[in-house]
Order: sequence, then C-alpha cells, then structure tokens
Amino acid sequence: MEYTLVIMAAGMGSRFGGLKQITPIGPNGEFIIDYSVYDAIRAGFNKVIFIIRKDFYEDFKNTIGKRLEGMVKVEYVFQELTDLPSGYECPKERLKPWGTGAAIYSAKDFIKGPFAVINADDFYGAEAYDELFKAALLDESMVLGYKAGNTMSLNGSVKRGIIYSSDDKLEGILESKMEVCGDEIKASPLDGRDSFYIPLDTLVSMNAFVFTLDVLKVIADDFSLFLDKHLNDLNSEYLVPDVVNAEVSKGNISLMVRNTDSKWFGVTYKEDKDKVVEAVADYIDKGVYPKRLVKK
Repeated sequence: MEYTLVIMAAGMGSRFGGLKQITPIGPNGEFIIDYSVYDAIRAGFNKVIFIIRKDFYEDFKNTIGKRLEGMVKVEYVFQELTDLPSGYECPKERLKPWGTGAAIYSAKDFIKGPFAVINADDFYGAEAYDELFKAALLDESMVLGYKAGNTMSLNGSVKRGIIYSSDDKLEGILESKMEVCGDEIKASPLDGRDSFYIPLDTLVSMNAFVFTLDVLKVIADDFSLFLDKHLNDLNSEYLVPDVVNAEVSKGNISLMVRNTDSKWFGVTYKEDKDKVVEAVADYIDKGVYPKRLVKK
C-alpha cells in the first residue's frame, strides 16, 4: 500500500529567489523540507511527491531529491499554468500559479491511495506526521489543527485558517491574517469580514491535510467549476481550504479534525531564521533529530 506525502513546493522559487537560495536551518545545511521528509518517513509514509516548477527541476532533483535516494520512493510533478481540465485554456496574460487546489489537480494521476498534503516551507514537527499517518492508515480525510499561539511569528502577521468543528468533525475553515495582541490573537478574515480576537489555544489550519481518493476526485472535478467563474481573473486562486469549505457545507465530503501540540516554525520573515535555527538545535540536543540529517 502506498502512503503518500504530497509536498507543495511550486512556490519556493518565487518566494526565495531560486532553489539555491532556500534558507538552511540545520547544522549541516539542512532545509526545513529535509526535516519534513525525515519525519514523514519515520511516521510511516513510503512515497513522496514533490510538486515543483519545471524550471528548477534539475536543481531540486540534484539537491533535495538526491538526498532521498534509497530512502523513499520519490516522484516529481510540475505545476504548470497550462495544466487545466479539458476544454479550458490559460489566458496568455496570466503569470500567477492557479493555487494549492490546482497543485493537487496536477498530481492526481500519481496518487493511488490516501495522501497527506503539506507546504514545503513549514516546519510542522514530528508529532504532526504521526497524526497524518494515523489518518492515512484509517483511510480518513482529516485536517490537522495547531494551537494558534504555537504558529505565530514574532516579526509580523501571518495567514492561518481558523478551524470550526463539532464532535471532531470539520464545519469550516476561515482564512485570516493574524497577529499577537497581548494574551489574544487578532484575526482579520481574508473575505473582508470585521476583525475579531481569538484565544491562543484556538485551533488553526496550517495546510496539513489527509485526503482520501474520493476527496481527490472532488478537488479535481471542482477545478472546472472554479474555472467557469474565474478563468479570466488573472489573480484568482483555486485553494484547498476553499474547496474543503464548499464541499463540507454541502455535505459532499467529511473531514475529521485532529490536533497537535507541536510548535510550527517557518521563515515567513528573514528575522524568523535565528529562532528556527535555535529550535532545530534544541531538537538535536534532545535527540529528536540526528546532528547530520542529509548526505554529504
């Protein structure tokens, strides 16, 4: 049985100025993505799909990909602007990628069973992958929730999805801009609703999901519906949380909500790097990770 981790990395080149500029955070030049794959393999995942841009395939394969040789099955998927359902043609003026839902659409033919989805540049923590793998084993669609206070940057606002649930079942995700304000977090919904405050322990989504094959089909099919409305909107994005929200509200899919006490780390701002490096060094001192994670 294949238990697949899908890593959305197509935006890495634009955010970091090219693959070779990704910020090392480990003592031997390890990237966040190296720790993600290490944790995933340790949890039980046996296949990794990297969704990347075609123009940095060689660099990606010769650095990150090469490190994984002999450790796990690896496949590469290119997220292209022209990879659209039959009958649709990308506007010539469009430069922006179609979004995370489109990324999963690009990988649909490579996925054969339940699969987890993560961002390439987020450090989720070992416990997170254990929870993701448990859901994959159960063939259960799931969103992983973090305590909002464990996901904040000290250097500015971040975007998170507030999780609404009942009896551990997802009712909705509200994407919001968030910033710490004393003992609370100010949440400003991206849909234009008024800002409000949430406790630090409110569960939020970090784009860590497990999906079954039936949900994969929904994501693929809904892409056409999205394009019917937004094909010529050059800034529109087909996003996973939007698909999940729409289909959960209709009762077409069901996702469980699981939570983790893991602390998120990431380099949202360049000033975040030192804190991430310190956190990884602390994990190494505690024996969570070996000192050298990648091949020489």
